[in-house]
Amino acid sequence: MRFSRGFAAVVSVAALLSAAPVAAWGPLGHRTIAGLAQQQLSEPAQREVRALLQPDDESTLVDVATWADDLRDTDPALFRSTSRLHYVNFSSAQCNYVPQRDCRKGECVVAAIGRYENILADRSRPRAERADALRFVSHFIADVHQPLHASFKRDKGGNSVQLRYGRENWNLHAVWDSLILNSTGLRWPDYAKRLSASPAPSAADAGGDPAQWAEESCRTVRDDGVYPDGNSIDDEWLARERPVAEQRMRLAAARLAATLERLLGPGRR
Repeated sequence: MRFSRGFAAVVSVAALLSAAPVAAWGPLGHRTIAGLAQQQLSEPAQREVRALLQPDDESTLVDVATWADDLRDTDPALFRSTSRLHYVNFSSAQCNYVPQRDCRKGECVVAAIGRYENILADRSRPRAERADALRFVSHFIADVHQPLHASFKRDKGGNSVQLRYGRENWNLHAVWDSLILNSTGLRWPDYAKRLSASPAPSAADAGGDPAQWAEESCRTVRDDGVYPDGNSIDDEWLARERPVAEQRMRLAAARLAATLERLLGPGRR
């Protein structure tokens, strides 16, 4: 599959060298969010997703859930030019988003979601561009709900925070990307069933906009124990923080589904 670089945000090499790593949730988290969102789409919206993706031998949101991260290997140049679009850095624990300060030149996840939503909604654009916009929207909405992708701390999204788990060394970002979820031993279909067993977010909770979602993630970092007290974690800590991660995933799925329904569903604008 190919991406039209005409609408990719261009990021300077100097900026990329100082950017935080971009992986969020890991494959399990991204596929679980995508699977939950797919289940919530109307049949007309699902048909639109299939129409956009099937020429590239894909058909569901799960199929493209990790595409934006996989670019690191499949298209390094495109990965470099879009890597800053996976996150946003807040200036303080007040967690108030100011575009001119927190997203200069539109190079952050908040602006990226809106930009690619517009491309996806524009039926005059080539299918391939809209398909890649769908891939980016699906991925970035998941990313903005990972707390460490919208933090106010100056530690590269927790990558600089080193932790000990048993005999293993981890950084905090990787813990939230992968360990909290993978330690359940579940694969994404079973994890989606697990999350579906809890009440779905209300229509009001499924609303909002990317700036509000990022502010929520920032407040989660501030208020909900995302950072452990010491430099080691155990299964008890993972079990205590897992519901926080899972609620962010439920919200991501509901908001992704609502966004795609608005852009691709029967009531599309």
